[in-house]
Amino acid sequence: MIRGITVTLYERTESGTDAFGAPEYTETPVTVENVLVTPVRAEDAANALALHGKHTVYTLCIPKGDTHTWTERRVEFLGESWRTVGTGREYIERMVPLGWNRQIEVERYE
Repeated sequence: MIRGITVTLYERTESGTDAFGAPEYTETPVTVENVLVTPVRAEDAANALALHGKHTVYTLCIPKGDTHTWTERRVEFLGESWRTVGTGREYIERMVPLGWNRQIEVERYE
């Protein structure tokens, strides 16, 4: 049976504004179980670099039923910090035979 790993997703909540009026956020860690982590295909990495100017490394496959926002969020897994890139892809849940119906790519975050 295929089984993913535990990923820490940092949810963002607006907590005020800075001196220039730009919003400031606080991050709250949330544990998400059973996330598949796969290396990015060379074609997808080239597309992300062309579209976003970012070098993606892994694709996260998000389990069905997950309601978290994954767009432009910090995540941690494999002992390192990563940032999601773009909005990802979502498939029709009932049309996907396995337990994951969304994908989003991540880049290394320092």
